[in-house]
Amino acid sequence: MRKQTTLLKLGVTCAIIFIISSCDSLEDKKGRFLLKGNEKLEENDPKSAMGFYQEAIALDSTYSDAYFNKAMAHLQLNQIEESILDLSKAIQFRPDYFEAIFQRGLSYLDNGEFYKAEEDADRLLSLDPNNWKSHFLAGLSQEKLKNYPEALQAFEKASAIDPSNSDLMVNQATILFYQKEYSRANEILHRAEAINPAEPNLHNLRSMILFEEKDLNGALESVDKAIALDNEQAYFYNNKGLYLLFLDKPEEGLDLINQSIQMDSKNPFAMRNKGIYYVLKGDKISALSYLEDLAKKYPDMELVQEYYAKAQAL
Repeated sequence: MRKQTTLLKLGVTCAIIFIISSCDSLEDKKGRFLLKGNEKLEENDPKSAMGFYQEAIALDSTYSDAYFNKAMAHLQLNQIEESILDLSKAIQFRPDYFEAIFQRGLSYLDNGEFYKAEEDADRLLSLDPNNWKSHFLAGLSQEKLKNYPEALQAFEKASAIDPSNSDLMVNQATILFYQKEYSRANEILHRAEAINPAEPNLHNLRSMILFEEKDLNGALESVDKAIALDNEQAYFYNNKGLYLLFLDKPEEGLDLINQSIQMDSKNPFAMRNKGIYYVLKGDKISALSYLEDLAKKYPDMELVQEYYAKAQAL
């Protein structure tokens, strides 16, 4: 008798739950999946987060926010192409989705699709020319396309809109570095440092300027500051490795260059630095195995032609 009563109570409870859940609106249901996904994303569990976002999309195939958040989860897993696809879906269903266009532009840059990034920058400038992100993406895309005057102008406009953003100043200084205007670059870095002395890219860029000015010890000190502030950037270790090569510490330098390659195997500057190492060691075959290909693919890269010629002369 007690068992039957329990089952009857259970049946009533299930019925009540069913009635309540059936009264939920579609917005409530998909919103709950979105929130659950966000919680997983905050817990650094992007795979589980994507499952919840997909549940939300299953309820509403035009749910732009779910596509956007799913794209952010893909980015945590370094799945750039998948992220671009989801961001494009978000934009398809909400053509004025500013943040989705911005993030897609950044993803295009990471994926080497510079002209598509430029198109997204133009789209942002049409949507909101008073937002620093519009000009920032424009500057990044023009930098990748090696249109340095246009890139500098875009970063200057972004900085005028958000003058407290030290990153925008560092980007301006980077363009000036490419143009070998080291004095102007240093002036901007000093202003940026007054705003945010803990910006690692600032110290890394300063190290690069000091290296060009033949101040190797100063370059090493600055890149060490960058690494202390952010020890997850492959190019910081690669730069330190280069400086150590020229400070007559080739084995220490090679260790750092190899560490950089393990972190980012696609960096041609690291391959150049390995080539320089082998030139310094007098190993012609190994040096040419790195520098010959780089001389063809990146003929304008600093130090490549110089050390390719030295490798050939060994």
